[in-house]
Amino acid sequence: MRASVLLDACLREGIDFFTGVPDSYLKGLCNELYARYGTDGPVHIVAHNEGGAIGLCAGHFLACGRPALCYMQNSGLGNTVNPLTSLMDSRVYSIPCLLIVGWRGEPGTKDEPQHVRQGAVTLSQLDLLDIPYRILSADTTEEEFFALFNELLAVLKAEKPAALVVRKGALTTDAKPDWGNAFPMARERAAELILHHTGESDILVSTTGKLSREVFELREKAGQGHDRDFLTVGSMGHASMIALRLAEEKPDRRVWCLDGDGAVMMHLGAMPLIGRRAPKNLVHVVVNNGAHETVGGMPVCSGAMNIHALAEAAGYPVILRAENEESLTAALKEALAANGPVLLEVCCACGARDDLGRPTTTPLQNRDALMAFVTKSSQF
Repeated sequence: MRASVLLDACLREGIDFFTGVPDSYLKGLCNELYARYGTDGPVHIVAHNEGGAIGLCAGHFLACGRPALCYMQNSGLGNTVNPLTSLMDSRVYSIPCLLIVGWRGEPGTKDEPQHVRQGAVTLSQLDLLDIPYRILSADTTEEEFFALFNELLAVLKAEKPAALVVRKGALTTDAKPDWGNAFPMARERAAELILHHTGESDILVSTTGKLSREVFELREKAGQGHDRDFLTVGSMGHASMIALRLAEEKPDRRVWCLDGDGAVMMHLGAMPLIGRRAPKNLVHVVVNNGAHETVGGMPVCSGAMNIHALAEAAGYPVILRAENEESLTAALKEALAANGPVLLEVCCACGARDDLGRPTTTPLQNRDALMAFVTKSSQF
């Protein structure tokens, strides 16, 4: 079904504010929203995380008495549990909101390991939260959609949250936004240069999404093993905390965190904690392409996040920036000579290889290999 049908139905019923965190299963909806409203206007806001998006929906209802629409991948339900139960619930403030949830890892479908458990419990999570839901499939007709949409509207009119759970391919659009930026360096090339500057005893933690996939393939290309790398395939926004504790537990090893701008925004409180704890052996690399590229490309913070200022306020003693291969090489040499924590912002172009693969090892194999590697003694 075309995403425009959903949006038009919402607008007719007074649902006129849209927010959330992009999801690949909701790409049709996200592209349609961007084509109509952009991401920095009064109608549509890309939130820093799903819980924050629920807060925006609450504020919208309090201001005008109309429910908002909040979109997310089902993994984002975890970020919404607190505001859904302690703010929106009918036993608290009873604030209606229409949740649009991409159903990654649906039982019976093939998906990546990080989605399997979440997919299995998605519907039961909504049941536990006492949120009525309906399921939208690729073969749902418009007539069927309007029937289930009206059922969800009845829940909203009773001033309660309701959810539309979206299967893969259920929402489409002809809108094709241009997500590009002006930076010349490909993310994979940046990752290659970073790996080239890491030492044999260094530990690397990479964030959720295509960056971890690129790290895996770069190791394969170089004929190297994967025991030095922890690929944070799920739990977006938490790679830096994993890296922080590794750095504190292993002060004789340099630890690299390869983060993303969207991941940093999702849990921004991690940066002040790193600045306060001040591990000298941590290099926090933030790959900044201004986009949630792995899940469609919609801009992060409208592409306007000042990472240097954030790092300075958080207390990082060394802050570096690179926009091309030459400046990245120079910055990496400076990072290696510095006492950290170092914040290195690497500005990259959007886009990835069409044939970019996925890790061929399991998360458990990754965990065990990394744990064996970090027990080896080494001088930092």
